[in-house]
Amino acid sequence: MNGQLDQYTIELLDHLCDPVPGASAPGAKEKDTVQDLLQKARQEERTGPIVELFRTLKELRDHSSLSARALGVSREELERLARRHQEIDEHMVSVGGRVGQALAIVGQANARVDDYLERKDREAPSGIELWDRIQENQERIRKALAMDEEAWNSFAGQIRHAVGSVDELASLIDLPPAAVADIARVTRNYRMRLTPYYTSLIMPGEINDPIMLQSVPTGEMVDNAGIEIPPVAADHSPARLVDQFYPRVVTIKSTNMCAMYCTHCLRIAHIGRKDKMFSKDAYGEALDYIRVNPRIRDVLITGGDALVLPNSMLRWLLEQLDTIDHVRLKRLGTRVPVTAPMRVDEELLDILEASNDIKPLRVVTQINTAREITPVSQQAFRRIAKRVFAVLNQAVLLRGINDSRVKMWKLCETIQEACVRPYYIFNCSYRNPQFAHFRVPVEKGRDIVESMYGNIVGDAIPRYIATAGGKIPMHRSNVVGREGGELILRKPWNGEVVRYPDADPDVYGSSDFSFSRYTS
Repeated sequence: MNGQLDQYTIELLDHLCDPVPGASAPGAKEKDTVQDLLQKARQEERTGPIVELFRTLKELRDHSSLSARALGVSREELERLARRHQEIDEHMVSVGGRVGQALAIVGQANARVDDYLERKDREAPSGIELWDRIQENQERIRKALAMDEEAWNSFAGQIRHAVGSVDELASLIDLPPAAVADIARVTRNYRMRLTPYYTSLIMPGEINDPIMLQSVPTGEMVDNAGIEIPPVAADHSPARLVDQFYPRVVTIKSTNMCAMYCTHCLRIAHIGRKDKMFSKDAYGEALDYIRVNPRIRDVLITGGDALVLPNSMLRWLLEQLDTIDHVRLKRLGTRVPVTAPMRVDEELLDILEASNDIKPLRVVTQINTAREITPVSQQAFRRIAKRVFAVLNQAVLLRGINDSRVKMWKLCETIQEACVRPYYIFNCSYRNPQFAHFRVPVEKGRDIVESMYGNIVGDAIPRYIATAGGKIPMHRSNVVGREGGELILRKPWNGEVVRYPDADPDVYGSSDFSFSRYTS
């Protein structure tokens, strides 16, 4: 640039050097500070001392109305230093651009995240930060369940000792008598199961602990139930074990079992009533449907939970899909790495890698709170990520679990550090009245997701989705109206307009929620 100063620098020099009528004389301390910085800026072949001189002069000019000349620095001297800064900088960034613009922009951006940084570990601690307390819980639970170390560290041991009765649960975590009675009432209709490992993530004494909310049913689940609804996607199941919402993607519901039954499960009324394996004939019908439909490109194996399947069955299913030419990608749907991460062993990883070598394989999980990422689950995800094409997270927006900026930002950053890509945030389904108390208003969810832009790294920002006969992105262009308590949504793939019941604001705003109901 031949020593020419840009407009940013000229404006900064004008600001620093123009005298201020009536300004008081600088003190000796200010003069000495500036002269020391001037000497360093003259002597060192670095941009830092020059920037610090200009930054200090600007601060004194802005806050004390002191000009550079009053502080003993001429404009000619500053111009020389400004040219030298530009010559030293590899990209010829000017001192005016850096001090007059960039530092102020960075300062404003920093202020946006300072509140989050101050609150995140207190309001949304991860399982890594709570690991010492979790280990204390694990030791206590192991003793209570008479589990040796080998049983604790095996998937079979976790399932064999899974907590399925309210009496057993009450012996492991502190529950008010009213909560015990309600859990017993709910579990007559809906199955409860927590692995001992997942139980250890519950923090004693924490009302509405985010792990307990996801795994321990409360009375709302039967009080809300209302009319029994058809199995989810019953109107989109063209073949046995198959769901299909889109022409190029199908789901194989490979099992009705999970390591832990979630209180917000879409299939809550129809899954896990009794553990059972499906026959190869059942899988065969699903595979036959896929074979004769060449439009199908992507197959999701889910359940239940795909990783509850024995390794032999999982290997066989993946091998069958890999023989179908038009199936180009596969997915496995699982919560096991957070509910029983000891399932992720070398044999499983070898199966995943072998299939991924033939055609890309993604693992799709559901992590809803940073609490679910412990050193153990983090290691499980990192090991999986080395063997497959991608590990993706589909979180559900849930009241009391992740319905704040701090909690959701922390979740997305924490899972990204575990090599899991934040993919979707689902608005909690309206189809299941059993968990109406978990629903969060759409506008609240949009505010949370949109607050991420410009504040956390871009590939940690998931897409916000509502399910209404397919996944509808909750962009403002897709929300075309509201009538009473229903939003009017437009499906972007075909223009169809559908009604989507929003969360009841009175229910969402009430203080009488889940385990807090038992504390009064």
